[in-house]
Amino acid sequence: MDNPQLPKTRSSLENIFLSPDEARLRAGWRLLLQTILMVFIGGCLSIFLGGILLFLNPSLLSSPGNTPPLLMLVSLIAEAFAVTVSVFLARRFLDKRSIESLGLKLNTWTLIDLLAGIGITLLQMGLIYLLMSGLGWITFQGFAWQFDPLILVLTNTLLFFLIFILVGWSEELLCRGYQLQTIASGTNLFWGVLLSSAIFGVLHIFNPGANFASTLGIFLAGLFFAYAYVRTRQLWLPIGMHLGWNFFEGAVFGFPVSGLDIYPVMRIQVHGPELWTGCPFGPEAGLIVLPALLVGVLLVYLYSCVRKGEPEPGLES
Repeated sequence: MDNPQLPKTRSSLENIFLSPDEARLRAGWRLLLQTILMVFIGGCLSIFLGGILLFLNPSLLSSPGNTPPLLMLVSLIAEAFAVTVSVFLARRFLDKRSIESLGLKLNTWTLIDLLAGIGITLLQMGLIYLLMSGLGWITFQGFAWQFDPLILVLTNTLLFFLIFILVGWSEELLCRGYQLQTIASGTNLFWGVLLSSAIFGVLHIFNPGANFASTLGIFLAGLFFAYAYVRTRQLWLPIGMHLGWNFFEGAVFGFPVSGLDIYPVMRIQVHGPELWTGCPFGPEAGLIVLPALLVGVLLVYLYSCVRKGEPEPGLES
């Protein structure tokens, strides 16, 4: 008679580093390695591209105020490349999962989700503007083409749209893609959403004008974007929402975007109470963001119900 096979006893090091369920590293180690790889790639590429740009145009160093848009675009290209490469490599070789399973399935819903996300945030930012205007906290000064040549307005608006595409892609791929789903694989969905949203808030603490209120507001925005992922199990809706939120907030309605002054189509002056308006950081740092987030949650819920009835499989599928 064959002797029953005894289960293999794992060493202490194996218990520390390896997942108890399958032959791969634990979630925390996978997150750490992905972060190290991302920082290394992003740092090297930023120095290389930034050096070339400054060599070709040294005057960028003497630009007053915020980072010049062109330098910001180059920096975000480096960031998006670093996030994309590090996440894709980590997902494939550390997680041993497909890239598509992060929520990047390409099908007929991809473009619809992106456009729906942009549309939802247009309504949210429009609501914030109307509320603040109705309360007398905004003075409308005019449109950009009343102050600058039309070609300059179009160029800057397009440039910031491209910038916010990169921001939406890289931050959602990182936070709602890799971080949320990796944390959830080691714990559960609740902790994945909570901790990835907390990381999202912390990532913005070095922005101009950041404080506790702004960090809390960005955390709530992270929960909002995570809700869009959970309802669809795809990243396209939160990517569209992130893009639309930043673009309409800064480039259209003229609010600061996470402490950064953006070239706006609408020229406004905000002079309401900082507790409500969030300025100089932006609406995310004020109580005015709360009704917009509640409306956004309702719109995401209604859209997801119409979209498919049941959420698509995700999370380690």
